[in-house]
Amino acid sequence: MSAPEFTEAQIPQPRFTVETARVLAEVAHNRQKDKLKRPYRDHVIAVGDALADFDDDIRIAGYLHDIAEDTPITRQALLDMGVSERAADIIERVTNRLHDNPDDYQAGMHFIAEDHDAALVKIADNAHNSLPERVRALAAKWPDKPPVTKYQDARPVLYAAVDVEEVRKILARVNPWLLKELDDRLDDEDDTDYENLTYDEAPAAEPAPVVEPVETLETADSRRDGAS
Repeated sequence: MSAPEFTEAQIPQPRFTVETARVLAEVAHNRQKDKLKRPYRDHVIAVGDALADFDDDIRIAGYLHDIAEDTPITRQALLDMGVSERAADIIERVTNRLHDNPDDYQAGMHFIAEDHDAALVKIADNAHNSLPERVRALAAKWPDKPPVTKYQDARPVLYAAVDVEEVRKILARVNPWLLKELDDRLDDEDDTDYENLTYDEAPAAEPAPVVEPVETLETADSRRDGAS
């Protein structure tokens, strides 16, 4: 009896998981350094971790958000590894060098903000890049340069693309210092005239329903005795 033939379809393919993306990010960016000569893998891991409240595709894109920017790994290579089309689309959209005009940072932010999922990933990226300690370290290293405001200018564009509670979840994980800035911005955008706010148009309370008494055997006997 000949051995059974197994087709490729019969062999289960390994699933590309969030943990796979985390490991790939660590390996792919292992030798890279950021502007402060710190391990760049720490940044990509922090961005992925900041998206822990979202679905797997968004989290995978978070860990791999710079892989097409800073490594030779292509979209097709990611798809061949098992990365979903949706996650690959997010990674492509947040990859600056793939934009029509890579030198126009703000135009790139508007392009990213056209997609809800990509905006979430970029919010996490922006927030980690805006940590107070990092901003101070950059200013100390290049004191002759004006403060970098591009991240601050990008935040309103990115925040407008998603729900405010989604922004809060990300900031709380990666950069809680930005929560006050978010609240201040929301206060500035709130045009409600609280000083002259009235409640005249509030709907009147509905009257309580009338409950008819339930006749029991005891009350029925009492009613019959009174009638006799």
